[in-house]
Amino acid sequence: MTKPAALSADITPEAACPCGSGRIFGQCCQPILQRKHPAPTAEALMRSRFTAHVVRDYKHLHLTYAGTAKKPYVEQTAKENTYDLPWTRLVIHAHEPAVNGNPDSATVEFTAYFLDDEKHEHALEEKSAFTRAGGEWIYTRLLRTGPAPKVSASPKVGRNDPCPCGSDKKYKHCCMQ
Repeated sequence: MTKPAALSADITPEAACPCGSGRIFGQCCQPILQRKHPAPTAEALMRSRFTAHVVRDYKHLHLTYAGTAKKPYVEQTAKENTYDLPWTRLVIHAHEPAVNGNPDSATVEFTAYFLDDEKHEHALEEKSAFTRAGGEWIYTRLLRTGPAPKVSASPKVGRNDPCPCGSDKKYKHCCMQ
């Protein structure tokens, strides 16, 4: 079975970066993966973490997750990694820097796509939290999986409010039943 070029662990510096930024790998995620410089934003770290999954750089994933960053890294193979899927693309929906006014806290909402054994593409939607410590961003935790909750544009009708159907009755005596 041959992998698509975008999934190869041998991505050249001149190739398009797997993170979907539109930049080349050598000027986007590669310097972050090689620890030449830290990710400048939480979004850049998220993109580098996605790329690390694509190129199977498990050390970068280990070093950029708060739960493992301070523990020694033990080399693992693709078979030992539970997230070793054929990742195909990343779409960033939102990057919220300075959560609650804190410049060292951020969130990133994204969808990461992968292929199953039958080559059908599936989506993993998340909202994740990041913090900056010592000048470096780190992934701290998952906030939500799945799409963002939908917020109703119309106000909720209370049981004692007039019924929205226009009957001049209270909602509880009209359409609520």
